[in-house]
Amino acid sequence: MGRHTLIEIEASVEDGVGPVDLDVLKNHVRFTCAWVGIERATVGLMVIGPGEMARINGEYRDKAVPTDVLSFPVDGPEARDWPDEGPPPELGDIIICPDAAEEPLTTLAVHGLLHLAGYDHEVDAGEMLALQDEIVDAADAAAGA
Repeated sequence: MGRHTLIEIEASVEDGVGPVDLDVLKNHVRFTCAWVGIERATVGLMVIGPGEMARINGEYRDKAVPTDVLSFPVDGPEARDWPDEGPPPELGDIIICPDAAEEPLTTLAVHGLLHLAGYDHEVDAGEMLALQDEIVDAADAAAGA
């Protein structure tokens, strides 16, 4: 029997933040998973305000200012080769702050998922950001945007 695709996304928007179309963001996350070969996984997706983002950024990166997107991987790149038996891998969490965003939230969702999948634009030669642009364009085209 072939593998089935199942990407479970637990998504939330902090009170007072918005409007945010979570369905569009979730679709971009699922599209990105398929693009990079992740067929089964769970992902957390949170959209928060600048105060909470500054707190999280300060706690984990010693930069107590809001940033556009943070990713916190759990199972990460191993998700591509996860066994069919048992629960799906937990990729991790993507946290987006619209007030700090200079790019569309869909781009930030793709960016965050790529980090969870093991990509890192801080150390590559531009491959991650090129892949991000390719995925965003394809996802937007598939959605009719």
